[in-house]
Amino acid sequence: MQPCWARCLLIAASIALAPVAVADTGLIGSWCDQLGSRLHSVSADACRVQDFTVANERTTRGNLLVMRDIAVDDDKLPPDAKRILVIGGIHGDELTSVSTVFRWLSWIDQSGAVDYRWRVIPVANPDGLFARPPTRVNANGVDINRNFQTPDWERDARSYWTQRTGSDPRRNPGKQACSEVETRWLQQQVEMFHPDLVISVHAPYNLLDYDGSMPEPTRFGRLLLNRLGVYPGSMGNYSGLYKQIPVITIELPNATNMPSLSDQRAMWEDMLQWMRRNLPVALPPSGLKGIDVSPVPD
Repeated sequence: MQPCWARCLLIAASIALAPVAVADTGLIGSWCDQLGSRLHSVSADACRVQDFTVANERTTRGNLLVMRDIAVDDDKLPPDAKRILVIGGIHGDELTSVSTVFRWLSWIDQSGAVDYRWRVIPVANPDGLFARPPTRVNANGVDINRNFQTPDWERDARSYWTQRTGSDPRRNPGKQACSEVETRWLQQQVEMFHPDLVISVHAPYNLLDYDGSMPEPTRFGRLLLNRLGVYPGSMGNYSGLYKQIPVITIELPNATNMPSLSDQRAMWEDMLQWMRRNLPVALPPSGLKGIDVSPVPD
C-alpha cells in the first residue's frame, strides 16, 4: 500500500488537471436556500449576491463545496499582492464560524481589505452543517481538522485519538490522512492559491490561536491569544508547521449565538491591522503614490 503522503500527492495531481471550480447559478441558488434555512444570520438572498463558484468535487452526501475569489481592485493590485485564505465551517456544528465569514464578505470591499487577494470558503464541511442536528464531523464520521496530511499523521494520529481522547467520535482522524474529499479539496486550495496567511474560524473556545513564524497576534476584539499547540492532522499543523504558511485560528465564544455587531467589527478591524503590520501592502506596478504602506502602531 502506498504511504498516505504519496496517495495524497497523486490525488492532488489528478485534481489539478481538472478545472478547479465552475460558476453555476442554479446549483448555487439551491445551496443558498439550504444555507439560509439552516442559519438565522445569513439569508438566502445575501448568499446569492456573492459570486461563488462550485468545485467539481462533491461530498459523501452530494453537497457542494463552494468558494469565492475576491480582488476588489484587481486592476490596481500588484502581482505580488498578499493572498489570504479564509475557511469557515470545518466543524459543521460551529454555525457562527460560517455566519462570521459571511459577515466578513459584506465588509471585504471596504478600506483595509481591498489591498489583498482573498479566497473565501464559508462552509468547509457542508455534510456536518446540513445534518440534523449539525455535527462536528463529516458524513463519514471524520473530524476534518484531524485529517490533514501532516508528517506525524501515520505515527501519531490514531494513537493520539485513542489514548488522549478515549476514541472520542467527535475527534476521529479517519483511517488515513486526507482520506476525506473535504480535506483533499482544502489542501488543493492551499497548493493552488498559495496563500500568505490562512484564517480558520471556529467556536466556541473564545480565544485566538496562532501557528506560524510571523509575530503573533495578541488580540482581535475581545479574543485574546491563547496558543493551544497543534494536533496530528490539524490545519495548524498542516499549514502553519508543515507548509510554513501562518494560520490564525479564531475561536468565537459561542457556536450558535453570534457576537454583537460591535464585537464582530472590532475583531475584523484588529485582524486587518495585524495583517497590515505583518503582510505589508505592495505598491502597484505603476508605482502610484498616495497608498499608505506605513506600519500601523500597536
